[in-house]
Amino acid sequence: MKKVYGNTSGLKANQIKRLENLYRRRIPPHFLLTPELARDLCTISRDIRRQIGILVNRRSKVAFVIVGDHKKIVIPDTREYRAAPGRLKGLRCIHTHLNHEALTADDLTDLALLRLDLMAVILSNQEGLPQKVHLAHVMPKNADQKPYQILPPLNPGDLNIDCLALIQALEDELARVGSMYRADSNKERALLVSVSSESKQESQESMAELRELALSGGIEVVGSVLQQRSSADSRLLIGPGKLQDLAILALQETATMIIFDQELNPSQIRSITDQTEFKVIDRTQLILDIFAQRARSREGKLQVELAQLKYLLPRLVLKNTAMSRLTGGIGGRGPGETKLEINRRRARERIARLEKALHAVRLQRSQQKAKRHKKELPVISIIGYTNAGKSTLLNTLTKSKVVAESRLFATLDPSSRRLRFPRDLEVIITDTVGFIRDLPKDLMAAFRATLEELESADLLLHVIDISNPRFEEQIKSVEKILADLNLHKTKTIRVLNKMDLVDSPTSQRLERKLMGAAVSAKTRSTLMPVIEEMERILECQMTNED
Repeated sequence: MKKVYGNTSGLKANQIKRLENLYRRRIPPHFLLTPELARDLCTISRDIRRQIGILVNRRSKVAFVIVGDHKKIVIPDTREYRAAPGRLKGLRCIHTHLNHEALTADDLTDLALLRLDLMAVILSNQEGLPQKVHLAHVMPKNADQKPYQILPPLNPGDLNIDCLALIQALEDELARVGSMYRADSNKERALLVSVSSESKQESQESMAELRELALSGGIEVVGSVLQQRSSADSRLLIGPGKLQDLAILALQETATMIIFDQELNPSQIRSITDQTEFKVIDRTQLILDIFAQRARSREGKLQVELAQLKYLLPRLVLKNTAMSRLTGGIGGRGPGETKLEINRRRARERIARLEKALHAVRLQRSQQKAKRHKKELPVISIIGYTNAGKSTLLNTLTKSKVVAESRLFATLDPSSRRLRFPRDLEVIITDTVGFIRDLPKDLMAAFRATLEELESADLLLHVIDISNPRFEEQIKSVEKILADLNLHKTKTIRVLNKMDLVDSPTSQRLERKLMGAAVSAKTRSTLMPVIEEMERILECQMTNED
């Protein structure tokens, strides 16, 4: 087991031995540290001309000994002491300063971001004897918005501060404040972040959609931060100072995670999670998580798992908790590269099996298409942006009971029903998964088997939510996906849904502008123009074929 962390190069054997002797020193429970230990830390630090520190656990034992340089120490990986919401780390940091400075901004940032029990700095005189101990602890959200409180300095003989009782009182207060926000302790609480070079309006619209996605995934949103910059930081996406501000804001709002609107590459996830204790995911992971919650059919589950694994595979090199929301079934965190390599191999093998299973699904679908073609039943596919009202339209047209909810991706598995028109024309009408802006590539690839249903469609019903202020952007997103699938030439009827939520002049104007029919998918009487147009187009197609 490693006893000393940090840079020990240039140290003599006896100096390293003195540092190792600090390891697992016992401290009486009521003491921040003992005067003897304070003296040892100061004398060793003066001797080697470097800052040194210790991390003390709740059992009052030294769990880590850290060697820094003359300016700072770097706290090592303490993931095994991961703090739960409303709880502190279970470690207090005590270290030396050589330049007679009290707690620095870096000290206070580490205290807040890592949720340490306490942060203490020992100052010494020229002889290396301790003089003052400066101390700070985390604070719940307060009037001056600082997530910490600095206490009056202590003398070396006054270190009996009833330490564990103080830490317990802090945790009780954090839990009390947190409970004011958390009605459901199992619910995630997220801070949303966007770093964008787009216009402010476009960025705000994208953030509004991210909020809807989070709510659809059962996540409570506690706040959002939008930063516009000409180019994103290649390492952190956002600047290091801004990242610290974000983490402190997340702490104050009792968030459990940070969600980025932009897709993070593996190195960015690692860099960000190295600097904060919060769970960090991006927009793609959020969508994958929603899909994983909603998949019901075997096919849907296969597609979602395949997309997740393809997304996670390049990120399995990370020995951190960034993937904790999604990695459940493919091996957890493990020590060393061997475990990680096993995880990667398992993931590749599982991907191969899933792709084989989905190939079988495609064959089955082609057989179903052949049967439909033999019966000469026209196929109508309902498409549109997620939450536009596609399932409601299917239910009203066919008098069925497909699940229809006002949330993003309420429908994941496609549903097909028969529909008979007034002039005795029978068709198959299919509801599909909703489209979304910048649909993740892995999801597009995984759901190609489902989207291929559209290739056999004789007619597409493009459902548009005209009550949504972003409906024009949503139309562009849907049409772009149709073009990517080479379906832009398929005959399409625009169904302008939710006319009951806008005024009559607006719906009439949009009918002319978008060349569509305004309807309320809940009210069958408003659907008659659409039904008549569908029947007219299909009869015309059948006549031309004859």
